[in-house]
Amino acid sequence: MAPKPPYADTRLATYLTKRILELRPRKSQQEIATEAGFINVNMMSMLKSGKSKIPLDRVSALAKALEVDPRLLFKMAVEQSSYETTSKVIDEIFGTIVSRNEVTWLEALREASDHKDPALTTRSRTALRSIFNK
Repeated sequence: MAPKPPYADTRLATYLTKRILELRPRKSQQEIATEAGFINVNMMSMLKSGKSKIPLDRVSALAKALEVDPRLLFKMAVEQSSYETTSKVIDEIFGTIVSRNEVTWLEALREASDHKDPALTTRSRTALRSIFNK
């Protein structure tokens, strides 16, 4: 049995597969690769299968081609790279990377709490998890 590709089980590989399928009615995988600046159009297949990881300098262009938040894609790319020290340094310097959607959630939380900075209680955590059927 052939060994599993090194990045096959990463969140990024799964996310790319799902996102490319979502975009299929409007653009092909080849168009996405071209828009992201990949010379080898097979790069998208390599990323999806986990045979390759995304170079950090390509995150912005790929995010634009995929029509997704570059911060979210960057976060997954760093996770994929297994650079624990890099991830720690990024967190130290920039804090937790927050996507546009997460910012919207934070704004709604602040609005709902009248900007009171509420603690996350067991009850509120349970209510939040129920939104996602967890």
